[in-house]
Amino acid sequence: MANILIIDDSPTDVRVFTTLLEKAGFSVSSVDNAEDGIERIRVHKPDLVIMDVIMPGMNGFQATRTLSRDPATADVPVVMITTKSMETDRVWGLRQGAKAFITKPVNEKELLACIDNLLPKAH
Repeated sequence: MANILIIDDSPTDVRVFTTLLEKAGFSVSSVDNAEDGIERIRVHKPDLVIMDVIMPGMNGFQATRTLSRDPATADVPVVMITTKSMETDRVWGLRQGAKAFITKPVNEKELLACIDNLLPKAH
């Protein structure tokens, strides 16, 4: 069972993603800010991270860049999920090291297909 960490400051989004991912057979944990998320990833090494972009303190772009530049965490795939829907946001997110960029509202099938693509041995 793959372990997924959700980094998102919206309790509603965390609940929606957690329910969806657990129903699909994943083990899910969450934190509500990027700084705690980076620390959790360094300690627990999840199989995949779902990262919000707009958060207080460090934003998701900064956190993804930090993770992708650290050899200890660079191999953990990050899926950015955000309301920021401009093409420049998507390109910037991918340049920071995200493996995928999905806009809210999230299509359940799109998210699961994306995760399956990044974790081919998850199921």
